[in-house]
Amino acid sequence: MPLDPDAQAIADAVAQMPALHELGLEGARELTKLADFPAETEITDVREITVPTPAGDLPARVYHPNPRAALPILLYMHGGGWATGGLWTADETCRRLAAQGSCVVVNLDYRLAPEHKFPAPFEDAYNAATWLSEHGDEIGGDRTRLALGGDSAGANLSAAVAIHARDHDGPAITALLLAYPSAEYAVERPSWIECADAPMLCTKDVLWFWDFYLRDEADRTDPRATPANAESLAGLPSAFVLTAETDPLRDDGEAFAAAMQAAGNHVVVKRYPGVFHGFFTMPMLTRSKTAVGDAARFLSRRFATRDPA
Repeated sequence: MPLDPDAQAIADAVAQMPALHELGLEGARELTKLADFPAETEITDVREITVPTPAGDLPARVYHPNPRAALPILLYMHGGGWATGGLWTADETCRRLAAQGSCVVVNLDYRLAPEHKFPAPFEDAYNAATWLSEHGDEIGGDRTRLALGGDSAGANLSAAVAIHARDHDGPAITALLLAYPSAEYAVERPSWIECADAPMLCTKDVLWFWDFYLRDEADRTDPRATPANAESLAGLPSAFVLTAETDPLRDDGEAFAAAMQAAGNHVVVKRYPGVFHGFFTMPMLTRSKTAVGDAARFLSRRFATRDPA
């Protein structure tokens, strides 16, 4: 699985560094601050807000490409293994999704593990989605057209929120954007073995992050933590699931997409060759530009239908 030249350059740069689980939590958190890439995409209105929840106000960043129009809303949850990252992690990605998808993007700074283990990040995401479905007009959005999206841990949260909303009369969700979602706890599919030592994320890193997030073994099968364990995947929003070829979680995401399709949902699945886990939010990569464009077009089409099913 050869990497694209630009992805290979990044892989070479980090090859001499310890793996995330070897850096320790604080070291990994410091490393993710390198993802604070300069903003390249101009957005008319970018502002900081707080989203009220039962656990307290959550910081969020709103990107509105056309404040004169009530545009659809995408609630975006960043990746980082539920334990690292913040608003900077996907800032440029959110800007591009807002501009290319003609939507208001809300970048949520949910609470992190292990200080706030499961279900805290899930609850933050669910409460934020609920608030936007009721108050999205206050940020210039169309609260009747609400999508959920995220990368890695953020994609996990998005899928879990959609399932929980379906089962508990929660907010109507129009679409899902799931970038290399972690949908199950450490299932040893082929990519788990083939990409055990992949750049940016190895299999030991995956287990390390799960241990930060989950409280005990029982959480491993709770669908709010591992959405693939839901009793049914029927009746979910249309989804765009993207994966990276050189990623231990590749087959996890694709298996979850296949299960959603088998349950009767509209799901678009695309694997991007030549890249590794994390590429979606690396704006300097050519494949990232392509994937974000694909995601934005998918969201635009789904928003146009005004159909939450």
